[in-house]
Amino acid sequence: MTRQAVVGIMAHVDAGKTTLAESLLFHAGAIRVLGRVDKGDTHLDTDALERSRGITIFSSQAVLDWNDLHLMLLDAPGHVDFSAEAERTLQVLDFAILLVAANDGVCGHTRTLWRLLERYDVPTVIFVNKMDAAHAEKDALLAELSGRLSDGCVDFSDESAPELHEALAATDESALDEYLERGCVGRETMRRLVRERRAFPVLFGSALRDEGVVELLDALDALVGERSWGEDFAAQVYKVTHEKGERVTWLKVCGGTLRTKALLEGADETGAWADKVNQIRLYQGAKFDTVNEIAAGQVCAVVGLQHVRPGDVLGAAQASPAPVLAPVLTYRVEPGDADVHTVFAALRELADEDPMLGVTWDSDLEEIRVQLMGAVQLEVLRERLSERLGTQVDFGTGSILYKETISAPAMGYGHFEPLRHYAEAHFRIEPAPAGTGVVYGCVCSTDDLDLNWQRLALGCAMEREHKGVLAGYPLTDVRITLVSGKAHLKHTEGGDFRQAAWRAIRQGLMSARERGEAVLLEPWYHFVLEVPSDKVGRALADLTRMHARFSAPSAGTELAVIEGDLPASEVGDYALDVAAYSAGNGSFSCELSGYEPAHDADCVIEERAYEPEADLPHTPDSVFCSHGAGYTVKWHEAAEHMHVQDDPARERPWRPADASFFKS
Repeated sequence: MTRQAVVGIMAHVDAGKTTLAESLLFHAGAIRVLGRVDKGDTHLDTDALERSRGITIFSSQAVLDWNDLHLMLLDAPGHVDFSAEAERTLQVLDFAILLVAANDGVCGHTRTLWRLLERYDVPTVIFVNKMDAAHAEKDALLAELSGRLSDGCVDFSDESAPELHEALAATDESALDEYLERGCVGRETMRRLVRERRAFPVLFGSALRDEGVVELLDALDALVGERSWGEDFAAQVYKVTHEKGERVTWLKVCGGTLRTKALLEGADETGAWADKVNQIRLYQGAKFDTVNEIAAGQVCAVVGLQHVRPGDVLGAAQASPAPVLAPVLTYRVEPGDADVHTVFAALRELADEDPMLGVTWDSDLEEIRVQLMGAVQLEVLRERLSERLGTQVDFGTGSILYKETISAPAMGYGHFEPLRHYAEAHFRIEPAPAGTGVVYGCVCSTDDLDLNWQRLALGCAMEREHKGVLAGYPLTDVRITLVSGKAHLKHTEGGDFRQAAWRAIRQGLMSARERGEAVLLEPWYHFVLEVPSDKVGRALADLTRMHARFSAPSAGTELAVIEGDLPASEVGDYALDVAAYSAGNGSFSCELSGYEPAHDADCVIEERAYEPEADLPHTPDSVFCSHGAGYTVKWHEAAEHMHVQDDPARERPWRPADASFFKS
């Protein structure tokens, strides 16, 4: 087995992440000249936008060797607006370097990255950068890391230091036994403790001044052990790009071997697919070499895959958890002189690269809307559209992206039977845990509906974003299950089940609304507020006014720290207010923590003035046939007219509507 690892560098913006990556590559001999962010010539910031703005927007790849250790380095974005890209990168990491700037300490985004590293179970080494900054004190920073991240943070500056071995022994019972017996902790035990996320080695230095970088490489060499992989082919897709007209899929091979000309198969809501691997690339910054095969444990880019998206898995790989981070703002696209359909096509291509970029066409208003993380991402999107279209595209004022769900199960019934058409579908809609999104499944018996019609009904249900019925915002955190249905041997066509499925889901939501079980959700932020001790009263009053939930301030000698959660709609420019009333000595940072019931739901619904029954493309009504003509049955009467009577005793076990369900 070869000692190798996919290592990601994670950090908040301006922590020096790209500078550290340059230094690592330089000392390993992978590059001959150190690039500088301020000069726009770094090895891994290959995109023109990255170089002009001096920030990492897209994850990039390079390889380096140190002693007998082979590392594949992924430089992930640091700005909070591009944290969804960073989260996708996390899913393929074997190891992470979490960068903390000494002058900033553990900020809000660092805490978010820490929670994501914990979620994806990634072993982590912490590098405290910018130790050349004034007032950077090693002991104080280590105490902050231990207090705000984990008490497993240990100073790894000297591997032979007795204090290190004593601290490692305190993290694990068997390590303690070894320490008591031998007076130290062996290297294999160190590796195990780091691999199991019991210990988090901390190193200190300055990437810009080239201090501590070699020590970091030595630490990785000491802590990364051998790893075995399965023999069956498996891969995880983490990124998609378009380069010179080619669709490039970035993935990590998690088992077996991937070879050129291999035929990869899968399935989605449109049915089964098979794509051929035309080319395998190993990237080093902007350059790449082509290879004929790639072994497990390595990352590469593949040309030829047309159906996969970031987050998908191939072969025997296990599906990844749903992403935590999501956009909270929505903007109207103003095409200007550009053709609206051309703009929509360009946005859909960008959404193919970034699934978190929500792009929708509002047929009622005949406008495009996009869902984004923040203002910086909006500016980057504007510039990317300008590059691809050759013309300026503007955006309206951003607004909070609300969502909707239900609080109790509801049955939805849809029937579509104009003359010479026929389809009936029954769906159960149930609340799901927060952050789940919309999950589809089936319990329908083939005695009621043939499997091909089941697949069609679910595929049609999955192809659109369903609106809630309170204010017309996207539906989320529900499980939608096909329970039963009916087709006609002669008259049923594919589009009939599309109409029946859409109407059924809408009818179920209307029933939930009538019972008072429809819920409006809004994004909430987790915040960290630091203010001078004499400004705590002002801060607490502001937080109360913003409907925040928060803990008692933890007072220091000069600054008080308040943590909690508050509605995103209340944040506004509060960071600027804090800077003003604290004379620049305070700070306010926040990160998305999830969606919760809106604190001012009645006001939002009233202002939105949405009429669900007037939204004809999302009608809840059914269509039946009598005397050779179709007629409409209102949603609240539809259940009584259905042709199929549900029999729970004939339900099968719940089956997820995943790739295996849609395979023929």
